Amino acid sequence: MKKLFAFLYLSLFFTSILIAQVPEKQNSAAIFESIQKLNFLGTVLYIAAHPDDENTRLISYFANDLKARTAYLSVTRGDGGQNLVGPEMSELLGVIRTQELLSARNIDGGEQFFTRANDFGYSKHPDETLEIWNKNEVLKDVVAVIRKFKPDVIVNRFDNRTPGSTHGHHTSSAVLSVEAFDLAADVNYKTYLKNDEVWNPTRLFFNTSWWFYGSEANFEKADKTNLLTLDIGTYYVNKGLSNGEIASLSRSQHQSQGFGSTGVRGSQIEYLEFLKGDFPNNKNVFEGIDTSWNRVKGGKEIGEIVSNIERNYDFKNPSASIPQLIKAYQLIQKLENEYWKTIKLEEVKNIIAACSGLYLEAVANNASTTIGSKNTFKIEAINRSNYAINLKSVVVNPLNIVEEKKWSLTKNEAVFFSVEVEIPSNSNQTSPYWLVEKGSLGMYKVADTNLIGLPETPRTITVVFNLDFNGVSIPFSKEVVYKYNDPVKGEVYQPFEILPEISSSFNEKVYIFDNNNAQKITLKVTAAKDNLEGELVLCVPKEWTFSPENHKFKMTQKGEEQSFDFEVFPPKNQSEGLISPIVTVGEKLFTNELIEIDYGYIPFQSVVKPSEAKVVRLNIEKKGQLIGYIQGAGDVIPTSLRQIGYTVVELNEDDITPEKLANFDAVILGIRAYNTNDKASHYQNFLHQYAKNGGTLIVQYNTNHQLKVNEVAPYSLKLSKDRVTDENSEVRFINPTHELLNYPNKITESDFDGWVQERGLYFPNEWDSNFETIISINDKNESPKDGSILVAKYGKGNFIYTGLSLFRELPAGVPGAYKLMANMLSVGKNNTKEPMKN
Repeated sequence: MKKLFAFLYLSLFFTSILIAQVPEKQNSAAIFESIQKLNFLGTVLYIAAHPDDENTRLISYFANDLKARTAYLSVTRGDGGQNLVGPEMSELLGVIRTQELLSARNIDGGEQFFTRANDFGYSKHPDETLEIWNKNEVLKDVVAVIRKFKPDVIVNRFDNRTPGSTHGHHTSSAVLSVEAFDLAADVNYKTYLKNDEVWNPTRLFFNTSWWFYGSEANFEKADKTNLLTLDIGTYYVNKGLSNGEIASLSRSQHQSQGFGSTGVRGSQIEYLEFLKGDFPNNKNVFEGIDTSWNRVKGGKEIGEIVSNIERNYDFKNPSASIPQLIKAYQLIQKLENEYWKTIKLEEVKNIIAACSGLYLEAVANNASTTIGSKNTFKIEAINRSNYAINLKSVVVNPLNIVEEKKWSLTKNEAVFFSVEVEIPSNSNQTSPYWLVEKGSLGMYKVADTNLIGLPETPRTITVVFNLDFNGVSIPFSKEVVYKYNDPVKGEVYQPFEILPEISSSFNEKVYIFDNNNAQKITLKVTAAKDNLEGELVLCVPKEWTFSPENHKFKMTQKGEEQSFDFEVFPPKNQSEGLISPIVTVGEKLFTNELIEIDYGYIPFQSVVKPSEAKVVRLNIEKKGQLIGYIQGAGDVIPTSLRQIGYTVVELNEDDITPEKLANFDAVILGIRAYNTNDKASHYQNFLHQYAKNGGTLIVQYNTNHQLKVNEVAPYSLKLSKDRVTDENSEVRFINPTHELLNYPNKITESDFDGWVQERGLYFPNEWDSNFETIISINDKNESPKDGSILVAKYGKGNFIYTGLSLFRELPAGVPGAYKLMANMLSVGKNNTKEPMKN
């Protein structure tokens, strides 16, 4: 029984790495490479902190050149980064970046894992990082992945010995890896795994390069006796691609980060610094590790068969290998080693299917369903080889629906039939498992420990095709998918989702009440099944009230949406809190919203999370009304400004003319606008002229890397990497009488309470004397940073540069951030001649 449980657990872990959608269709060359991989029993685990930290060149080299089972463990999902493809931030950005990593691995041949750690934003030291993450729990996750994946070789992207020299997450990933290397083999160290068998990796490396030494000259002089030198510039004839070209295609999947990469051809050198374990004297990462089938008891005969298949492979007729592959399959089934048995059974089955030209698919009649709903699965099976294959049965799991078909799959003749199913009551939703419950700042909460480490939620409903190959029965499991024909894209695949039968969402995530008047707040209720009746009520903080008491609704069709308005009344004094809906259908309560993420380069995502919005009663004044906004890397500040009564016009490049700009009371550039807008250099002069003629121009943070303009301001200003990551750091007023701190709202230290993730980033560290400094901030034990807000008179108007993270604070409903932004927009509009007084 113990062995059976271990097998089932390994199956969940290994078959849930990539959620299948578009079916893989291997050509003859790809099949041959799969056979070569079948004949290699070695594993490599690459470890770093975020999506896009991984060295895709090295991952591709291990997977495609050495044929090793290779995976990337990203400690976080990149939730704290920027988003260049849309407005999603925080956990929703983490969903996007998870899928980008899966797309990358699909290209470079690796697999993907995560821990529960949340990317809470930039950290300057691993001590801070590991405290926020809860080091002990994240360490358990890393050890658990090592014990399940069983890597022979572990490679760190970052150096554990240089704390404080880079992002604290980076160093922390290496610190965790170094400790986990030993703990994975320690019988006294326990993780949450039910089958918590120890594993002893053979060696640990640090993937170093010259830039870790400060310069190429320093690296040339360094002692390299402890380094392995790998030329990873292999050209793969069967693929028609170099390793560098594959790596660039993989890295270019990180579109939300803007990491498009150009392919490289020719020799490329990578360096691995030995850290722990057995040092490989002959410079081979797998030296001393038996990577042949002799590694496992009973494997010798399998190795001989697979080697014979490889030697005699017929590129024009892959099906000629099927008899020997089936023989290997039968022998692999008898292995005692559950780890390699699970891995290699899946590999050999995929090769048999590819050699047969087998196409097996289960397509749902809808993209989504709900518990208790009836669905139709259209089944397709076709054999495109001369090998005789019979379809014995089709089983829908976990429903245990069995269709005994016993059809002969004649060459190139498709078999179609349908299966009617009802989704059982114990089915789990297919939303990202790490977002089901609220976590902490540094850690996601995952109740089901079987899921920890997996990139996404395994689909619970699968269809198993039981096929007979000349008397040998082989099951092939396929996830149910949904597909449709798009007039432009053609055949489009989506995951088949199990969703709550009803969801509700607010039109906005933050509602600012700048007076005592009630506001209309609209809730959208969406049905995920037919014929629903229910009641909608609102939960509000203490001292807030709403009307009416409830709304009754009736929906007849799946997908139907109805909107309901509540009048929400704020208290007289400043207050803030969360509001949330409760939808009652029969005896069931629903409090979640459904968020759909649809970008063509990653699979369609359905995210179910608690539905809530923030309400803020804020005493705020403002001057000016019409604001022009030029988007950069993507933020939702225009929506936030509309919340406090501004009229915001989002400008495209054609709108940025002297005539049109003259209409605005102020113009704001979105974050990194000068990094992302290719035509910024053409219209920047118009913006400066607008300020010179009397306007207020606000430029938010940019980086000095890949600027599209020569200067970010009309006066000299030098950008740096200075940032303040502690959102609770002290704020000191350098220029307390400046109008920005006094008009039309009095700004005090308390207005910097409740900030999220950080104070700001990429502050200037040098600037022209025309600029006035406003506040001074710094992280603990660091020098003061005075460049977070710089204000300068320019002609008749004003220019403001700020690296404060207002793009995070306004959507988070931070009251002081709204007051500060209102004051920035009001600069120059105070008619008082006298200096502002405290």
